[in-house]
Order: sequence, then structure tokens, then C-alpha cells
Amino acid sequence: MITAINAALEAGKEILSVYETDDFDIENKADNSPLTKADRKAHNMIMKHLETTGYPVLSEEGKEMAYDERSDWYKFWCVDPLDGTKEFIKRNGEFTVNIAMIEDQKTMNGVIYVPVTQELYVGINGLGSWKMTGIDADYKVDSLESLFEKGSKLPMTSAVNEPFTVVGSRSHMNDETREIINTYEQKFGKTEVISRGSSLKLCMVAEGKADFYPRFAPTMEWDTAAGQAIAQAAGMLVTTADMETPLLYNKKELLNPWFVVRKKGV
Repeated sequence: MITAINAALEAGKEILSVYETDDFDIENKADNSPLTKADRKAHNMIMKHLETTGYPVLSEEGKEMAYDERSDWYKFWCVDPLDGTKEFIKRNGEFTVNIAMIEDQKTMNGVIYVPVTQELYVGINGLGSWKMTGIDADYKVDSLESLFEKGSKLPMTSAVNEPFTVVGSRSHMNDETREIINTYEQKFGKTEVISRGSSLKLCMVAEGKADFYPRFAPTMEWDTAAGQAIAQAAGMLVTTADMETPLLYNKKELLNPWFVVRKKGV
């Protein structure tokens, strides 16, 4: 994971080098989502690091890969070099670098770096999750032990918040989402709904700052893999909308089903 963490930090440095200019070089991809110079620079930097590990890489900004090419991957990296490109363009700081290790279709370890706020989240299956603050993009990680000494183990609280706190997307608050929020409001009483961009929503549940994150709108595997690893290592539950089925990776179709992230007991 040290390689992945350093890759995320250096990708963050590349992103900031563009963020601090007026030249985003924005274009639209086939699905009409935006792509910037920062996305491309971050992807290239991450690939430079991860190629040294010998494991294949599935990246949002990599070449389109048919299922036949990746169907036999048992272990691979799942990457979103710049999650929240729309937030990047808006300059609100709510964008992240996401890198996850997938094994046997399950997300095992993950790192999320927030370049503007210098927050770093790391989750390792069987060990737990940590949040480090004040981690400059120039920081180099030599050992996990020394890194974790700089941070706090997650969650910061596992108790249900008062008021019950739901985190959601800034742009995907549809009728289905409102309906499930209303259901939880009847169960827990007064409910606060917070909007966040990118994978920060999963991080909020991992921290314990939010109790529930329903996503009843399209996402891709690279949007969720790192955040799911961090949330699960922190003891949170990540399932499809049926509240039971695990969210799996390297499917024939890379589009995620609707899913929910929640504290145990929620």
C-alpha cells in the first residue's frame, strides 16, 4: 500500500499544479462528463507508480478495456485519478484521488487523498482505517506505522449522531433518495442532510460524521472502490440497496448498482 499512497500524494501534487492555474483544458468525454488536464496528469503519475507493482490497473482515464481482457484478473488496482472533476472545475476543493486494491472481486485496501485540504484516508482490510491531516502532497511515506502515528484511527465515533446524519451527492438528490431518507427520519427522528462531492461521502461515514449514505444514482467501480475499502475497514457496512448483497468489482459491466453505506445498527 505504500506505493499506492505515494502515488496518490504525487497525483495530488499534479492536480494542484493545474488547480492553481486558469488552464484546465476542459473537454467532454463520450458520456458527456468533463475531463481536464489535471485528470490526465494524475492518471499518468499514478500509472508510473503502480506499474512497478506488477498488478494490472483499471483506471477511469485509462484505455477502455473489454471484459475479455480483464475477466481473469484476481488482483488489480482500481483507480480514479481525479474523483469529482465537476467539483474541481467549480474550485470548491471537494475532489479526491482514489486508489484501491481489488482481490477476488472484493475491495481490500484503499487510499483517498484530498489535495486541497491535505487530508489522507487509508483503509487496510483486517487492520483498520486511519485519517491523517496536514499531509502535504510532497510528503513521502516510508512506513505505514510512521504514517498512522500522524493520524487518528477511524471511526471517530460509532454511535448514531444526533441529529441522525445523512450525506449525499450535490447533484443526485432524486425521489428514491428522498424516500429512504424519510424512512430513516421516522426511525431516528430529526435528520440532517449534508451534501459532499466525490468519495468524501464514503469518508464521512468511515469517520462516523455521517450515519448513512444512500446512492440511488449511477456510479462506476472506480468511484467507490477506495472509499468502500476505507469504510469497511472502519467497521461500516457497504451493500447494494437491498442492504445485504456485497458491492463487487471487475464485473462485466463496470456500472455499480444502487448502494448504501451505513453504520452498524442503522
